[in-house]
Amino acid sequence: MLINCVAYQNGERVADIPLQQIRSHLTDQASFVWVALKDPDDAELQVVEAEFGLHELAVEDARHGHQRPKLDEYGSSLFVVMHVVEHGHDELAQGEIAIFVGPGYIVSVRRNTEMGFADVRRRCELEPELLRRGPGYVLYALMDAVVDRYFPTLEAIAEEAEQIEERIFSGQNTRAQIEALYGLKRKLVLLDRATGPLLEVAGKFHGGRVPPICAGLHDYFRDVYDHLLRLKQSIDNLRDMATTVMSVNLSLITIQENEVTKRLAAYAALVAVPTMIAGVYGMNFTHMPELSWVWGYPVALGSMLTIDAYFVYRFKKAGWL
Repeated sequence: MLINCVAYQNGERVADIPLQQIRSHLTDQASFVWVALKDPDDAELQVVEAEFGLHELAVEDARHGHQRPKLDEYGSSLFVVMHVVEHGHDELAQGEIAIFVGPGYIVSVRRNTEMGFADVRRRCELEPELLRRGPGYVLYALMDAVVDRYFPTLEAIAEEAEQIEERIFSGQNTRAQIEALYGLKRKLVLLDRATGPLLEVAGKFHGGRVPPICAGLHDYFRDVYDHLLRLKQSIDNLRDMATTVMSVNLSLITIQENEVTKRLAAYAALVAVPTMIAGVYGMNFTHMPELSWVWGYPVALGSMLTIDAYFVYRFKKAGWL
């Protein structure tokens, strides 16, 4: 559906207009139209395509979605795709925003995301001296907003990692912790897929050949690039930490199993000695030494207790009991 279609001139908001009246408001180079669509149908996309002369391949990508973050140039116009990541209750929700930028227009098409960009529009309208730079500046503002929204998600993931780490070192080395660690790594992979390719996109706006429509804005896009670089480094650090914590968790489980094995071996040794002595004297052969000895029974019991007492002493000293 259509969220907004607003005409601007010299950095000032002129009016909200219907899609069919776009061309009448593009009177000079100081004018442009900012259109925002959410989950549009084919009819709306066809109207926008006809009004701005959008490239059919870019429109096809925006219609079907599921695109990798990228930047495509079609003559004097640009087509940018970004992923929007929102942190839900347990999982990350991934949406997509496709942006068409050209002389006199910028069109944003977002899918599978509830969080809009009304705050970005308000911020731009409060800075008319910057909005005079045209659609290129609006593209920067949208990219900056998308990148800034990654940080709370990353902070939530980092907090979740700390909680899992605390549970592991508190002795809760259960299957649930391993599943939580795998879930954490999946979230980091999803976030990395959103930010990694976007780092390459942002780099094209401030280094080397900059698209003409974004000329003069390389300082702004460099700021976005720096934020993405910091995100990339933080994601890599968290992934390394998650891998380390997973290894430590498995090591702790192995240590616990070894402790249990040692205790079981100690108890088995304590039972084995009396069993052996009782087994020897339980054979009931006719000609056996000490079979008719008066002190045989107390000596056998005493031997069992003495040997077991010695074993208990040695096992406790070794830390097995």
